[in-house]
Amino acid sequence: MMKRWTSVMAAWLLTVMLAHAAEFDEAAQSAQRDLDAALRELSELREQIANEKIPLSRELSARETTLLNVRAEYDRVARLLDSRNLDLNNLRTEIKARQEERTYVSNLLAEYIRNFETRVHIAELQRYQAALEAARLAPEKTELSHGEILAKQAAVVEASLQRLLDALGGDRFEGRAVGEDGLVRSGKFVVFGPVAVFASDDGRSIGLAEQRLGSLEAAVVALPTAELTREVQTLVTTGRGRLPVDPTLGNAHKIARTRETLTEHIRKGGPVMVPILGLAAAALVVALIKWVQLAQIRAPSARLVNAFLDAVERRDFEAARASARELSGPGGDMIRAGMEHLGQPSELVEEVMYERMMVTRLKLQSWLPFVGLAASAAPLLGLLGTVTGMINTFKMITVFGTGDAKTLSGGISEALITTEFGLIVAIPSLILYAFLTRKARGVIDDMEKLAVAFLNRLAKSKPAEPAAEAVAAAR
Repeated sequence: MMKRWTSVMAAWLLTVMLAHAAEFDEAAQSAQRDLDAALRELSELREQIANEKIPLSRELSARETTLLNVRAEYDRVARLLDSRNLDLNNLRTEIKARQEERTYVSNLLAEYIRNFETRVHIAELQRYQAALEAARLAPEKTELSHGEILAKQAAVVEASLQRLLDALGGDRFEGRAVGEDGLVRSGKFVVFGPVAVFASDDGRSIGLAEQRLGSLEAAVVALPTAELTREVQTLVTTGRGRLPVDPTLGNAHKIARTRETLTEHIRKGGPVMVPILGLAAAALVVALIKWVQLAQIRAPSARLVNAFLDAVERRDFEAARASARELSGPGGDMIRAGMEHLGQPSELVEEVMYERMMVTRLKLQSWLPFVGLAASAAPLLGLLGTVTGMINTFKMITVFGTGDAKTLSGGISEALITTEFGLIVAIPSLILYAFLTRKARGVIDDMEKLAVAFLNRLAKSKPAEPAAEAVAAAR
C-alpha cells in the first residue's frame, strides 16, 4: 500500500514538472534576455564611463587645482585678517594712549591756566580775563571738539609767553583800578616785573597797584611823597621815567595797614575790656599806694639795735630807753611800748609788743588781697571775653557761613584780645602782690626778730633775788 502511494505521488510530481517545464524554459529565456540586455547596458556604461573618465579626471584635476588655489587664498586672507586684527589692536592701544595723553595735556594745561590766573598780577588780570574764561569753560562745552578745547587752552599759554616777552622791558596798557576813595577809574598801568603802577585818566588816582582781599579789581596805594607821585604819572603818561620799587612786594603796605593804635586795639576787645581795664587801674593804684607805704618804713639800724640790746642786758634801763627812742619804724614803736611795761611780768611785755605787731601787720597787709584778687580775676575776665567773642563768631558763621574770613575776624579778635589783656593784667598783678606781700612780711619778720631778741636779753638781765625793787629804783 505504501509503495503504491509513493508511485502515485512520483507520477503526480512528474506530471506537474512536465506541465511547468514550458514555463521554466520561458522564464529561463526571459532571464537570458534580461541578462543579455544588462550585459549590453553594462558594456555601454563601461564605454560611457571610459569616454567620460578622462574629462572628469581633467575636471577633477582642475577642481583640485582650484581648491589648492582657494586654500592658498584662504590662508593668505586668514594671515591678512590676523595681521589686520593685530594692527587694529595696536591702533586701539595707540588711540587709548593718545587719549590718555590728550587728557593729561588738557589737565596739565588746565593746571597751568589756574596757576597763571592766580600768579598773574591783579592789574594784568583784566587783559587775559576773556582768554582765561574761555579756556576754563571749554572742557564743559560738549559741542566743542577735543582739538578746539586744546586750542582754547593753548591760547592762554601763548598769551603767557607773549606776556613774558612784553614784560622784559616793562609793559604799559589800559585798565581799571579802585582808588583810595573806593571809586573805579579808568587809566593806564605800567608793569615791570612784580611791580605795577597806575595813573587814572583824570589824575585823581596815582600810585602802586596792588590786590586787596575780596576785590577783583586792582587797588591803588598812594605813594608817600609828591615827587614819587609825579614820577609815576610821567612814567605812565610817556612810558619813560623812574619806577618806584617796593622790595617787599607790597607786604610793607599790608603790614602798615594792620597796625593800629592802643585805643583801636582795646576797642576790638569788646565790652569785657571795661572791667578788665577797671580792675587793672584799681590794682595799679592800690599797688602804688602800698609800695609808697612800705617804702616809707625805715628799719632800725643794726648799730642802734645792738646798743639797745646791750643796755638791756647790762640792766642799764636809762640807756636802753634812750636807745629805744632813737629806733625808727614799727620796730621802734614796738620796743618803746614794751619798755613802758618794764618791771611787770614778761608775758605782759610780750603781749603788749605782740599787740603792736598785730596792728602793724594789719596796717601793712590792708588792701594787698585786692591786688591778689586782680591777679586771679583778670584771666577769668579774659576767658569771659574769649567765650563771648567765640559766640559772636559762631553767630557770624550762622549768618554768613565760613567763606568770608574778614567777617569772622571780629569775634576771633575780641576773643584773643580779651585773653591777652587778662594775662597782661594778671601777670604784673601777681608779681606786685608777691613783692608787696614779701616786703610786708619782711617788716613783720624784723619786728618779730627784734622782739625775741629784746625778750631774751631781758630774761638774761633779771637778777636771782628781788627784781621788782631794782626796777622801781631804776625808774
